[in-house]
Parts: sequence; structure tokens; C-alpha cells
Amino acid sequence: MKKSAGFTLIELVVAMTLTALLLGMLTVGLYGVVNDWQRDGSALDTTLDRTLVVLQLDRALQSAFPHSYIDTKKLGQYVYFEADKNSLSFVSTVSPQRKAGLTAWYLTSDDKKGVQLKQTPAFADDPRLRLDDLDPVPLLPEYTAQWSFLLQKNADTKEWVQEWSGRDHQSLPIAVHLTLTPREKGGSKQVLEILAPIRVWRNPSLQPIAPTN
Repeated sequence: MKKSAGFTLIELVVAMTLTALLLGMLTVGLYGVVNDWQRDGSALDTTLDRTLVVLQLDRALQSAFPHSYIDTKKLGQYVYFEADKNSLSFVSTVSPQRKAGLTAWYLTSDDKKGVQLKQTPAFADDPRLRLDDLDPVPLLPEYTAQWSFLLQKNADTKEWVQEWSGRDHQSLPIAVHLTLTPREKGGSKQVLEILAPIRVWRNPSLQPIAPTN
């Protein structure tokens, strides 16, 4: 009759030692993977936040609306869309808070503070009267912004211009080109661009002013 084979005490000790070593190696590796995942996840969250802001800006510009207001001093009706080198203000059907109604956007670009935003509901008045009383909030603090606007110069010609006055043109630009440049040169952040065609760029109740050649 054969005796049943079994593990000796030495074999059990060796097996347990090898198991402990393997578990230790796996624990160290898992700890490194978790740390890497957390670091990558933090960077991913930042990237997603930045992407969402850019998408929201794109939507807001595409949905810019030729909102008009009455200037009581000049007794005239004007379209609200004003832009110079450092600021861009317009009315859009899009709001970051997804509130109903029109919203006035006021973007500023500063070399030290980056891109900032003011917002207020757009009523029948000039939104600037209420925007002036608000404090700006950081939108893209790590970027500066430049914008240009597509002008229908005449029936056959379009051109990009650096500034826009809704009071003068009585209309919105056909499109907006927005360039977001990282404030810190040589970093990992890339230049971001938005090319937003404006769906409704004319106010049917107002006659656009023909630009001069």
C-alpha cells in the first residue's frame, strides 16, 4: 500500500515566503499605478474643464443674437455687439447656467489675469449699464485671447477686421475667430482656436449700414 505524498515543512515555508514576496511586489506596483492614475486623472480633469469652457464659448458665439436697444440720449436703436483689442461684448441665446432668455457676455483679456467673464440678463436696455457694476470672474486664467471678425464688406467681398461696433454696422459679424494663447511660453499648453460662424447676424427690424470701400 503506497503512502500519500504531502508537503514537507521546508516546502511550506518556501512557498509562503515566495507568496509574501509576490504580494509585496504587487502592492508596490499597485501603489505606483494608483498614484499615476490620480496624477493623470487630475490632469484629465483640468483638460476637460478647459475643453468644456472652449465648447461653451464656441456655442455662445455661434448663437450670438442681434439684440437691439434704445439709446435715449441719441433717440436711436442700435445692435449690441462691441469689440476692441481687450474686450468683446455680445448677447447670446446661450448661458453657462442654462437659464432661459438672452444673456449678455462681456469677455476681457489681460496679460496678468487671463480671460475673464461678466454676464447679465439681456433686457431691452443697453447691457453695459449693468455689466459695469459686476466683478469679473476667471474663465481661462492661464490664457490670453485675441479675436477678429468677418465683415461683409460689399456684395462680393468679405474681410477680417480686428474691432467691431454694432452701433456702426447695425449687425453682427458673419463669423468670429477667437485665438487663446497660453500666458506662459514654452509650457505644455497649446494654442486653442475657435472659428464660430454666427447663425443670425442681422436684425430684421434694422437696416444694416453699408460699409465703405
